[in-house]
Amino acid sequence: MSEITDINWLATIVGFVLSFGLGMVWFSPKLFGKKWAEGVGLDPAGPSKPPMAAMTAQVIGTFLLAWTVGVTASNDALLTIILFTVTMVVLAGASGFFTGKSAYARHAEGGFMVAMVVIMIICQGVF
Repeated sequence: MSEITDINWLATIVGFVLSFGLGMVWFSPKLFGKKWAEGVGLDPAGPSKPPMAAMTAQVIGTFLLAWTVGVTASNDALLTIILFTVTMVVLAGASGFFTGKSAYARHAEGGFMVAMVVIMIICQGVF
């Protein structure tokens, strides 16, 4: 149970919020969003209504990732989160190959995963 009580929750929450915010910028039309949408077969203009299921899943997943980074940081096991991140990126890339995503889309998604973890690790060191 010490993994939960030893977590720096401030750093975990700040990392979660910053990473979620990064996603809004990362996949915006001004950064990677337009070309990413084309690469995954979506309308680059965006959906007519917010994709609530996708947003909910992203919020939950981003929080779980921040929590995982917090646990590894509190146990001085940051190499574990680096290995986990590499694994996540490779599996997401494999999924992208199976679903026919463009190389651009696969790289945008993998880069975003790495950027989220970097932000979360930095938050663990700063807060």
